[in-house]
Amino acid sequence: MALEDYVKAYRMGKRDYQYRMLHGMPPTVQVLDDILPGRGTYSEVPLGLVQIPIDQIVGTKTGGRSSAFAGNFMPILRENTEFASKWASLSTSHIQEGIREPIKAYEYMNKFYVLEGNKRVSVMKYFGVAAVPGVVTRIVPKRTEEKENKIYYEFMDFYELSKVNYIWFSEEGSFARLQEAVGKEKDEIWSEDDKLTFSSVYRRFSAEYTQINEAQKADDELNILPGDAFLSFITLYGYEDIYEMTTKELKNLISDSWEEFKLLEKKEESVALKLDPNTEKKPLLNLLLPTGMTRLKIAFVYAKTVSSSAWTYAHELGRLHLEQTFPEKVSTVYYDNVTEETIEGMIEEAIEAECDIIFTTSPAFVQASVKAAIAHPDVRILNCSLNTSHRYIRTYYARMHEAKFLMGAIAGAMAENNKLAYVADLPIYGSIANINAFALGAKMINPRAEVYLEWSSLKDRDIYENIRRTGASCISGKDMVIPEDSSRYFGLYTLDNDWPRSLAMPLWHWGKFYERLVRTIMDGTWKYDDKSSEKKAINYWWGMSSGVIDVICSKNLPIGTRRLVELLRNTISRGEFNPFSGILYSQERVVQGDPGASLSPEQIVKMDWLAENVIGSLPEEYELQDQAKPAVLQQGVKKKEG
Repeated sequence: MALEDYVKAYRMGKRDYQYRMLHGMPPTVQVLDDILPGRGTYSEVPLGLVQIPIDQIVGTKTGGRSSAFAGNFMPILRENTEFASKWASLSTSHIQEGIREPIKAYEYMNKFYVLEGNKRVSVMKYFGVAAVPGVVTRIVPKRTEEKENKIYYEFMDFYELSKVNYIWFSEEGSFARLQEAVGKEKDEIWSEDDKLTFSSVYRRFSAEYTQINEAQKADDELNILPGDAFLSFITLYGYEDIYEMTTKELKNLISDSWEEFKLLEKKEESVALKLDPNTEKKPLLNLLLPTGMTRLKIAFVYAKTVSSSAWTYAHELGRLHLEQTFPEKVSTVYYDNVTEETIEGMIEEAIEAECDIIFTTSPAFVQASVKAAIAHPDVRILNCSLNTSHRYIRTYYARMHEAKFLMGAIAGAMAENNKLAYVADLPIYGSIANINAFALGAKMINPRAEVYLEWSSLKDRDIYENIRRTGASCISGKDMVIPEDSSRYFGLYTLDNDWPRSLAMPLWHWGKFYERLVRTIMDGTWKYDDKSSEKKAINYWWGMSSGVIDVICSKNLPIGTRRLVELLRNTISRGEFNPFSGILYSQERVVQGDPGASLSPEQIVKMDWLAENVIGSLPEEYELQDQAKPAVLQQGVKKKEG
């Protein structure tokens, strides 16, 4: 029986050997001594007795026995050799009592190379053992700027906390995100129960994910690490909820979420920005509703109330515009004061109320929106956010930086000194471009203009006292007035004896935005975006050219300044001018050195730097008010060094 197993293993080894030879790959196992960097560029750290994941054992420490094994660690020596006899004997021992003696191995970049116990590893790989005990020495390379090196150092920090060595990622920062996703503080050490729970959850996921992936057709099989897919999955559904799932529930959910995993392959190119409404030729001249539908029912989900939030008020005006524009074809409902704890229930309530379209108007609602969209594929769910990579929902936002550039130009023209103030809300995607566009617009008119940045979302911060202290003569405040707030501190204004004197305000025309989005469903052009986006996430990011963004000027502005605003508005709307064109400097470096170049839409969306004439910085998470954290956790921008 043992010799029969050897013959089977030998055939597996020969097939693997021949496959590798035909494809120009090394046919035998890797040899660590052949790939190690030069002496003096690494150190050795003893890890003691470790459970080594069998699929992470890829080679031998030295070249002595490497030629006895194919790349899959199956034997390639004939069955009449002494090697075969010893292998068969170990096979018998494994079947009868199990192989317990630890091997000796080296770990390098989270791969393992056997020093003693090659045949034991081969036998256990043949029998499908998950892990083998081994006395391990870790080889630690010097730090470099290479991506794999950085990920490895992140892994070593994670390993010190968790002792988990069987998960790997392709992107920097993933181990820290995993620590957070499983409910652990940054430096919290895992208990034995934590390790057992994680092993159960991850191995169940990995097994189902791998099985589904292998069943895909060749052109649909994913080429991503199970760890990347797992992190995406638990971030969406919650680690504890996944732990409670049955195997059938887990398998079905993984299958239903497959489009999310596909986006991980695209990485930086996973979002398709739609810069203008679809102009694809309409199939019919008249507005049509989907077959069998006489009226669209649309739900709006708000984080706050209309009376307490300018943002909610702006979207509420958009909802009312929809009802007025399509009185016979559209009815709407809204849900307000929704929190992270209640959002899933509110979306389900809207679906039970037979809503066909649901707009969730806060970035903090992204995950709940995706989960609901996966569970209810017939309901169109859109979330108001930017740079959000999900296939089951569409997202939308406006290019407010275009309006902010005009506001900056007005501020530069109207400032009595060189000091301007800008009150920002959340450090999320989009808001950084707004700040910088304002600063660049001001600098275009007044080269000495400085913009003092204040964040309204910080704890224990009196922003207006700070503004008074800096002596700013023009202030860019909140974009809109709150209906039940008598304060006039919004838009762009100057202070006259502490009383605001309005100069201009930006306009989010959500009514036009929603009208055009709904028309794409009515006239059948909604599907064209899917065809043109190559299976990317779809984000509608419209600007002045679509009429969804504008600037309203006060009568207090001189006629020359108003003419300047009109000129800039027209050139931006026609696509003749990009606020982020020419040579651009951040606070630390040259961002763009070509005077004839412009930042791409993707570069504007992912902006993580502040312009050189901005006085201030991006806040850290611990500085934020509690109510600001959900949106920042979803869409927060962290400033890179250098």
